Amino acid sequence: MIPATQLRPGMVIKFNNELYSVFKMEHRTPGNLRGFVQAKMRNFKTGTMIEHRFSSEDRVERASLDEHEMEYLYDDGEYFYFMNTETFEQMHLMKDLLGDAVNYLIPQLHVNVEFYEGKPISVELPPSVDMTVVETEPGLKGATVSNVTKPAKLETGLVVQVPPFINEGEKIRVSTSEATYLERA
Repeated sequence: MIPATQLRPGMVIKFNNELYSVFKMEHRTPGNLRGFVQAKMRNFKTGTMIEHRFSSEDRVERASLDEHEMEYLYDDGEYFYFMNTETFEQMHLMKDLLGDAVNYLIPQLHVNVEFYEGKPISVELPPSVDMTVVETEPGLKGATVSNVTKPAKLETGLVVQVPPFINEGEKIRVSTSEATYLERA
């Protein structure tokens, strides 16, 4: 148990018997009133955001998470299969647990999977992923860097805006946090 004043963004806590990820927190001490912590949190199970006001004296249970590096192998449409890089054990995760991460999963991609009481609860992607362009308009001759972009469909089905000189079959680096083109790979 930790004091509510020690909450930090990214921390995972157990609140009302459910897991929440702290998204934003603010410690306030208004005038002659008692201080409090205003926390914005995301429920792991439902994905909904809630705001809660903790008193400065409140204590919060911090969830202890185990993190394992895993390698993405393949998917069969319903399940996504991963292998633990240390024990070589294989496991599968449902698409709803992975959320938007499915747009970046390519074979041999290493990700960190967080477990709570032996159950996987989230997948942490690397900052960028190298993917192949499978569909885009033909490149322009003599195209140089400019603010003009065109849509490109990648091997996972994700569509990002790319510069005009990128062609089909090229590998590009994509930011996993913003779903944007970074550079040629």
